[in-house]
Amino acid sequence: MIPVLLMCLCRLSILWKAETLFLGGHLPMNEKNILPKIKVDKENEIRIYNHLCFIGRGNILKLPHMIVLILIGLLSGLFFSSTFILNRVMSLEGGHWVWSACLRYAYMILFLIVLLSLFQGIKAPWHVFRLFLKHWKFWIITGSIGFGGFYSLLCFSADHAPGWVIATTWQLTIIATLVVLICFGRSFPKKTWFFSFIVLSGVLMVNLSHVEMSTVKELLMGGFPVLIAAFCYPIGNQLVWEAKNGNKYLPNIENPLLENPFNKVLLLSLGSVPFWLILVAIKTPPLPSKGQLINTALVALFSGIFATSLFLFARNKSKRASELAAVDATQSSEVIFAMIGEILILNSSLPNSIALAGIFLVFTGLALFISFQEVVN
Repeated sequence: MIPVLLMCLCRLSILWKAETLFLGGHLPMNEKNILPKIKVDKENEIRIYNHLCFIGRGNILKLPHMIVLILIGLLSGLFFSSTFILNRVMSLEGGHWVWSACLRYAYMILFLIVLLSLFQGIKAPWHVFRLFLKHWKFWIITGSIGFGGFYSLLCFSADHAPGWVIATTWQLTIIATLVVLICFGRSFPKKTWFFSFIVLSGVLMVNLSHVEMSTVKELLMGGFPVLIAAFCYPIGNQLVWEAKNGNKYLPNIENPLLENPFNKVLLLSLGSVPFWLILVAIKTPPLPSKGQLINTALVALFSGIFATSLFLFARNKSKRASELAAVDATQSSEVIFAMIGEILILNSSLPNSIALAGIFLVFTGLALFISFQEVVN
């Protein structure tokens, strides 16, 4: 597991450095570079997201843009699934859900400041802070909705339902994203609804395959808060997307810093700080245990840093509303990864035939997203 995580971190750092250097036009392309030849347009902007490069013995495989977005989304889903498992572990150990939520973002801010300083220079975090202060009202509102409301509700649900309930209910964000896009005046092919409902049907089958294991209270207390969270997350992300790409009702934040997903996550994390301070003051939870401190740090690293940055990177490179919806749909893979994780870590039972059929539907829906996009192109 550790080698895989290190490889993913190295891949992120490679893409991050490449994007940063190419934006400045200072990366020399020669045979010693580990990166392949990358197309640069007239404005000297890198288009590395058009290529997924498998480097080995000099062979490079280039994949279509839509498939790259889907693969990045699936990788983020793998890291996101650690949230459901570790939050359930902390709940079973008696950790308060407020600390599980707010400590994650405290760690994230610390991790991101270190990463930015290492990869972009010691002054990089200060540039992000200046952008935050320039539009502090926007970032506080967006961070409170997209990170604060979203994650506090997920952690609350972990006290009342197992991880698979939260993971499956969370897939309602697929349809919630479509509703959010419509509210922001975006349009997409009607078939996108059909593909989304196929994915949703798959995760519902997974849910129904285990319904006899849960009580009504678990389904309501564990499911309803996640339903609200399913709308909070895409609203927060879409607000950032709209501000970056121009919306007359929002501040115009057309800043090169937003091209880097790590900067974007740090801005949203900083914006969520007032929300967490108010939540701690209201709930006054007992001090967290050592185990909870460690587990929240792991959640911050796997889900908060790796998963969120990959997800925002794919979303940022989406050019059409249908691509945005497809990237969001890849988060359905969290159900599969969470189920496997619970089997391995929490000794949960193996999925039955209904659950396997649901898993098949999830990937069928994702395949239809890809094939339809290729036909359109």
